[in-house]
Amino acid sequence: MVAYVLRRLALMIPTLFGIMLISFVIVQFAPGGPVERVLAQLQGNDVSATSRIAGGGADIGGQALTIQPGAGEGSGAKYRGAQGLDPKFVQQLEAQFGFDKPAHERFMLMLVNYARFDFGKSYFRDVPVLQLIGEKLPVSISLGLWMTLLSYGISIPLGIRKAMSDGSRFDVWTSAVVIIGYAIPGFLFAILLIVLFGEGSSFLPFFPLRGLVSENFASLPWWMKALDYARHIALPIAAMALGAFATSTLLTKNSFLEEIRKQYVLTARMKGLTESEVLYGHVFRNAMMIVIAGFPGAFVHAFFTGSLLIETVFSLDGLGLLSFESIINRDYPVVFANLYIFSLMGLVVNLLSDMVYTWIDPRIDFEGRGA
Repeated sequence: MVAYVLRRLALMIPTLFGIMLISFVIVQFAPGGPVERVLAQLQGNDVSATSRIAGGGADIGGQALTIQPGAGEGSGAKYRGAQGLDPKFVQQLEAQFGFDKPAHERFMLMLVNYARFDFGKSYFRDVPVLQLIGEKLPVSISLGLWMTLLSYGISIPLGIRKAMSDGSRFDVWTSAVVIIGYAIPGFLFAILLIVLFGEGSSFLPFFPLRGLVSENFASLPWWMKALDYARHIALPIAAMALGAFATSTLLTKNSFLEEIRKQYVLTARMKGLTESEVLYGHVFRNAMMIVIAGFPGAFVHAFFTGSLLIETVFSLDGLGLLSFESIINRDYPVVFANLYIFSLMGLVVNLLSDMVYTWIDPRIDFEGRGA
């Protein structure tokens, strides 16, 4: 297992290189880069829904830039909106964003810096990218961790129970609930929860609708801090867990049903083993393989991409919203840093899931397969 883990760790390097290379190449051909955005802001043409991030003017890297008249209409014409501007001004913008270097030099410099977890500064926020991600991380950790624990903690026991009572009234009614939960989009369920239980509701106005904690959180005793945190996180987690809970439940049920119908289960029962011994001694480790296989994707999805709409609805400023706004605003240091961290975490979680395979079923030998 040690040799297998070392090989997998070594393979992460070319995998990350390929992901970053493909993304970097795509960005080179994407229209509307940061230079164009600043020029549009200076010309008063920036109508982006997220233009509030960059502010009313252009303040790049802490240095305010102003339009300077150019010597001719053709200067800086390689950028839209640069006609008539002083070429030195356009060159200053390029230097500010690092576009005064060839693409291959910028890519190699990015790889060297990322190997040291040096992600540079945000184009439009004038703060280090790592600090920016660190500020948003508590929200994403709270949403992703609790959603994953809640969905798997409920769906696995429920899926096993449904498999053992397949076709019963319990199975039918719970299947109806699961299907409804799967069909309702998370953001729509979030709005329903706000209407019913959010502050200002006429039904049960108990749960806050903004932020992760209250403004006076630091002055509260520990038990009040726990209650305050739980009140803030309850509705977002419930909205996020609905779809994941439904998917995991059906996956668990189908996996256990498939295993229960196999010949080795019949043999175990003929030996006189109880249903619990058959279920947890033989079926469980085989049926859980497919559930574990889907965990890495669900984990990364819950931490980052899956929380965008929920963060927007509940006014939570996490990594999902940060990534979206960075893409819209062409804030490439933040975009690539998020991509790098997401990819690295996904690879690590995938490796951990493979290791859990061997813990559940010791018969699996990755080293013997030369994987």
